[in-house]
Amino acid sequence: MLPVIFTALRSYAPYITLPVAAVIGFIGYKIEGLLSDRYTPYEKSIEEKREERFVEESLKKNTLDVESLKGKRFVPFSVLQKNVSPSLAAEDK
Repeated sequence: MLPVIFTALRSYAPYITLPVAAVIGFIGYKIEGLLSDRYTPYEKSIEEKREERFVEESLKKNTLDVESLKGKRFVPFSVLQKNVSPSLAAEDK
């Protein structure tokens, strides 16, 4: 009798496991809803943060303190100094 039951379970396995998995998933979803806090606080987007940082940096700069173009300090001395980020560039003032 046991081999007949196992054969029936093997042939009807998808029809048995799908409802069982759905019931277990539904119960787990409801338990998670009761136990967890679904509130997510508002946080500014990366673009908004970047724009605010750019505005703050531009307000901190003194627009009247401009280097002379005769010195040509903006021209790199070598190829290695061509694409250096401003935070890594040495200040030689």
